[in-house]
Amino acid sequence: MEILPVHIEKEIEPSDDLSELIISSNQIQDGDIIVIAQKIISKQERRMIELSTVKPSLLSEGISSQYQKDPRITELILSESKRIIRMKNGILIVETNDGTICANAGIDESNVKSGYATLLPLNSDKSAKNIREKILKHTNKDVAVIISDTFGRPFRLGQTNCAIGISGLSPIVDYEGTQDTFGKTLRVTAIAIADELSAASELVMGKTLKTPVAIIRDYSFSKNEHGTGELIRPEHEDLFR
Repeated sequence: MEILPVHIEKEIEPSDDLSELIISSNQIQDGDIIVIAQKIISKQERRMIELSTVKPSLLSEGISSQYQKDPRITELILSESKRIIRMKNGILIVETNDGTICANAGIDESNVKSGYATLLPLNSDKSAKNIREKILKHTNKDVAVIISDTFGRPFRLGQTNCAIGISGLSPIVDYEGTQDTFGKTLRVTAIAIADELSAASELVMGKTLKTPVAIIRDYSFSKNEHGTGELIRPEHEDLFR
């Protein structure tokens, strides 16, 4: 398996065609997995907000006063969320409007000009599908597309990239019913390969390398169009909600 960095020097604008930028940067092959950082998707889809235009509510002001947090950021978090799950140390763990559980609704001020913040794409699965279909149309190459974002983890230090949008790839390999090397039947082993591929891609993408895309080559995977819904644990199975 290879992980190939795709360098994109230019600052992404809404007028850019991301599929064209990816195609022109590297030779794409059938069966490649294209991993794309959420930040450039958000920039291209006009999900970048000028903070001076945000008017905090009384609730945002109240929450922010407890944590010395910018009330404009808090207002954006609340507007992008269905509900707050936890609040502590200035971090809001929320369920976003599309069902993702993450810190601060994925809102980020890094790698954007001062005074702006990016929001998550409205529908990352759809964004991934659109790019995949454009690549197929322009190159006749059948690829999978993953949109990744950096998430913290509740029981371990450090962040890792996870899949928030998927097209053309089954995000989980389920070993239930198969036998291990000792002949025991596996019952609950399901590997989130979309997250593992996202994390692997971060090794070449970095945060300051102007490499917001990676191509994973020669990794065998199953195809489907279920998107990231398969990765969301049902609420009745979640021990921490």
